[in-house]
Amino acid sequence: MSKQTSSKKAPGKKAPGAQSAGPDGRATVPAPAAAPAPETDGAPSLEFSRRRLLGTVGAAGAAGLVVGGAGGAIGASAGQSSAQDAAKAVTTIGSTEVPFRAARAGQQAGITTPLQATGHLVAFDLAPGADRKAAAALLRRWSRTAEELMAGHTPHADTGVALDAGPSSLTVTFGFGPSFFGRTGLTKRRPVALDPLPDFSADALDPERSNGDLWIQIGADDALVAFHALRALQKEAAGTARLRWQMNGFNRTPGATARPMTARNLMGQIDGTNNPKPSDQDFDERIFVGRDADQDWMHGGSYAVVRRIRMLLDDWEKRSLHEQEKVIGRRKDNGAPLTGGSETTPMRLDASGSDGLPVIPANAHARIAAPESNQGAAMLRRPFSFHDGFREDGAPDAGLLFICWQADPLRAFTQVQRKLDRGDALSRFLRHEASGLYAVPPAAEPGDYVGRPLLEG
Repeated sequence: MSKQTSSKKAPGKKAPGAQSAGPDGRATVPAPAAAPAPETDGAPSLEFSRRRLLGTVGAAGAAGLVVGGAGGAIGASAGQSSAQDAAKAVTTIGSTEVPFRAARAGQQAGITTPLQATGHLVAFDLAPGADRKAAAALLRRWSRTAEELMAGHTPHADTGVALDAGPSSLTVTFGFGPSFFGRTGLTKRRPVALDPLPDFSADALDPERSNGDLWIQIGADDALVAFHALRALQKEAAGTARLRWQMNGFNRTPGATARPMTARNLMGQIDGTNNPKPSDQDFDERIFVGRDADQDWMHGGSYAVVRRIRMLLDDWEKRSLHEQEKVIGRRKDNGAPLTGGSETTPMRLDASGSDGLPVIPANAHARIAAPESNQGAAMLRRPFSFHDGFREDGAPDAGLLFICWQADPLRAFTQVQRKLDRGDALSRFLRHEASGLYAVPPAAEPGDYVGRPLLEG
């Protein structure tokens, strides 16, 4: 896996008219940015920020960008698009800012944030001799850098990679692997929920691409913005932590469809229909750690399970549409359960066909993974697809960077995966090749860094 990262940044000021993420994580279409007001505090006047530049992109140039990226989804009226609307669409995507601190009631960004177009997952191991104090200094640097980048600020000694772009929904999320606690003398503060995941029959795990002391998830709606953040964080780690592995992923670009839709994976299936929603009454209870946690520093945090799952696409694509839908238990075109309705229609797991067999087969993926089949167990799935070229036999090295969030991995991921492991029809088309489990603490308080209650508590 390749290794990347970046440098420190001096804080700057937001460009006038820059948008912050709303409840759905996307900005509303911003008005044209006003000219920056003169400085009155004696500081030198700011250069145009990345968001200011983006907001004043010429309409014709912006339209050219959107034609390929938005697929005609942006229009002044049905089926029509104007250069002005296209410019607004690009500005909206680029100027959306996700807060670094207290993104949702104290939780880190990148958990409930809407899926971004580009993602990087990276794990580090502490360097020999790096102790708890060194780890705290690194998390302090990383937190400062992440906050500046997510706000769209440009560092003094910058590479210029993302100079023209706004924050583009950038999120940076930090977590601790089980091995981190022993290496920093914090074994007594390791949560029970970080006990190793059990072995599953479908596992073919590569230890060099699994686990790690420290884990970072980066997401953005612009690939250069995401790479810029990755490069910055890697450079900040120099001398304290060494790259263990990196994985790169992608999703559909916002605005590429005519209306907001659940994402599709590389099998062409709608993926994420039954995801818990922040509006659910028990959402926080399922996804975030409560006050009864065995480690108080994790209150408000979450646990991330990360799996690199290669899809056997050549085998899958040989199956007829009917066979594929039976394997999943849902229609491929609209995600509706085979028992009828729309994507959001509840599955009728007790429905039988004229042959007396279940309409949704007993081994269908949707049936086995459903909360109803797992004593209510649920997790928030927030994956990225990946394609790392082709294998020696010509098959694509592609699939899903599966990331799921939960308050307790044993009662969520492990419970569901054990059941899938025993008879999921989809398992024959998947290979689990890497795995990691990470404790993701709550967002840093103002003036603090991520993980301070653990490292200095």
